[in-house]
Amino acid sequence: MPEAMHTLLQTVAKGSGRITVLTGAGISAESGIPTFRGPEGYWTVGSTVYQPQEMATFRMFTHQPDEVWKWYLYRMGVCAAAEPNPGHQALVDMEHHFGDRFTLITQNVDGLHLRAGNTPARTFQIHGNVFHMRCSLECTDTIYEIPPGVQPKTKEESLTPSDHELLRCPHCGARSRPHILLFDESYNEHHYHFYSSLKAARETTLLIVVGTAGATNLPNQVANEVHRAGGIIIDVNIETNPFARLAEQDGRGFFVRQPSASALPAITEVMIGG
Repeated sequence: MPEAMHTLLQTVAKGSGRITVLTGAGISAESGIPTFRGPEGYWTVGSTVYQPQEMATFRMFTHQPDEVWKWYLYRMGVCAAAEPNPGHQALVDMEHHFGDRFTLITQNVDGLHLRAGNTPARTFQIHGNVFHMRCSLECTDTIYEIPPGVQPKTKEESLTPSDHELLRCPHCGARSRPHILLFDESYNEHHYHFYSSLKAARETTLLIVVGTAGATNLPNQVANEVHRAGGIIIDVNIETNPFARLAEQDGRGFFVRQPSASALPAITEVMIGG
């Protein structure tokens, strides 16, 4: 770790400013979860092969609700089989130490941050959570856990009559939908913490970006808000990306080209124990 970065981390830790962490698929990939934007996400319906960007839309849900649910229940199984890694645990330690100074904004829908021990109150799941559902007719804003009787699916398994009953809105009985921000939908505050994320960004002294390439809108807005407000950015990624360039733009930030499972524990140790 460069001496200048070591000093920066200790200075921020000893101050009173907000510390925000923005995570993407990279931290989950180190737990064995694929991004699903590639071959792992392809889905066959009859003789047609759909890409993730086609499956994960409300339009597809409207026309093929069972297939969309099967696809997400398959994803749920992959996520359930994964375990939090040392990068996740480092962020739990960071939250425990800094309390209300800490905010975690995650694009990941796998729930690993919460399973590791980060609190729901300080964890903004801006793309939803694959283990949750809500009413497809929006009779209520309530988000429900998928009932334990609904089991993950293999790519060959179909929904059962029991699945159809359990995957209904508990409030009105209509079909539920996965609690996921779909590609043809927009961010909002209630379900995806849109305004809360931007508010946190404007108040952030240090933003640590982890394992994201910046392919979606809100993460880019968060980083740009931090930059405009004079905050400092550290980008942790195994590949260069727009966040790395933004971090280094003003000469105060850093690009850490390392896996998050090793970089985050080192960063946390300096901030907490240094």
